[in-house]
Amino acid sequence: MQRIQRIVKPELHDIAQVLARPAAPQRSVRETVAAIITQVREAGDAALVAYAEQFEHAQIHQVVMPRARWEALAETVPEELRVAIERSRRNIAAFHASQHSIEEPVDVEPGVTCWRKSVPLQRIGIYIPGGNAPLFSTVLMLAVPAQIAGCEDIVLASPPRPDGTIDPAILYAALISGVHTVVTAGGAQAIAALAYGTESVPAVDKIFGPGNRFVTEAKQQVAADRCAIDMPAGPSEVMVVIDETAEPAFVAADLLSQAEHGPDSHSVLVVLHRDVHTAHQIVDAVESELMKQAVSLSHSSSITSSLAHAKAVIVTDEETLLAVVNGYAPEHLLLNLANESVIAEQVRNAGSVFLGQYSCESMGDYASGTNHTLPTAGWARSYSGVSLDSFVKKITFQRITEVGLQSLGPIVHTLATAESLDAHAQAVTVRLQSLKKERP
Repeated sequence: MQRIQRIVKPELHDIAQVLARPAAPQRSVRETVAAIITQVREAGDAALVAYAEQFEHAQIHQVVMPRARWEALAETVPEELRVAIERSRRNIAAFHASQHSIEEPVDVEPGVTCWRKSVPLQRIGIYIPGGNAPLFSTVLMLAVPAQIAGCEDIVLASPPRPDGTIDPAILYAALISGVHTVVTAGGAQAIAALAYGTESVPAVDKIFGPGNRFVTEAKQQVAADRCAIDMPAGPSEVMVVIDETAEPAFVAADLLSQAEHGPDSHSVLVVLHRDVHTAHQIVDAVESELMKQAVSLSHSSSITSSLAHAKAVIVTDEETLLAVVNGYAPEHLLLNLANESVIAEQVRNAGSVFLGQYSCESMGDYASGTNHTLPTAGWARSYSGVSLDSFVKKITFQRITEVGLQSLGPIVHTLATAESLDAHAQAVTVRLQSLKKERP
């Protein structure tokens, strides 16, 4: 394993460049995805069956898995894992249920009352990657808050295994999280099916979930046409911020846990110390632990590829540290510093923040209760992670009384006239005139 690239005392104007992420998807990816979406829209279920054979080498006879079958497969999950999944579900449910809010009506002035109401999305789709690392935890992160929000229909799509089934742990998580429909389809074709519907798959209002570059590109393409998505996404990433108080073994473990997501995952180590020489020694200790721990891990190939573009940034002051953190806007931000709470208060751009040496990213990924579906690729500057709000839309209401019309109507008439929108002004005028006629 090669040494991590080190960036020492970056200038503020250079931070964006030195921590730049890879370029956007190649034209070939966009074209391939567009062709797949067109094929699914035209051929429906037949396209999903053909793509399952082409990409997953799977023979499927029914695109939508019969309920009895996925319930039976779910029951094959070992008891220990079922208990762990249920514990995670409870914590996720507790945290997201706390996000319910009731907004009281506001009398903005006499006779003018406004309020807002949360309405759950009717049907949502969740995409769950399969393969060597079936992300059953993501089922919980998406289906549980959708259920709590009151979504009427939750449709799950996941790539089939060669025998046409889906990993039982995914199905068990779906069973206890309120999923209504399971679709045996993966990749861009699954996103197309969720967005536009097929003979068997109902079209959804919003699509959630992670995936590879083809899935990500498909989500962006359908979002431009007809179906909302959770957020823009790129490869998963972590930024671990430490000083001399951090335990190198913990830091290395956090970097490795991110790197095993795939060869395009991003891992950034940031060391805060006034003495550059000491900071290099801290990085050396972390690198030593990386080499020691990596040899025993199962995804060593992905880890090696991922860490090849990892970076270690050495900063000597808190101003630069915060510029690095907020400039990079990491998906996961781990703060393991003597004054981590002070730094945390000044974090503006991050998907999810983990404070202290025992708050490893794995806790948030699985069972602490916070959501692990988070903005990547710098989108944490403007997007939040998935929450209960992701599964509702806000509708505003207002009621204007006679008093409110008489008071505010002339103001609206003036504003509408100034914008040359005479019909808007007239809608007020006819009502005001009506009130005058009603009076003796």
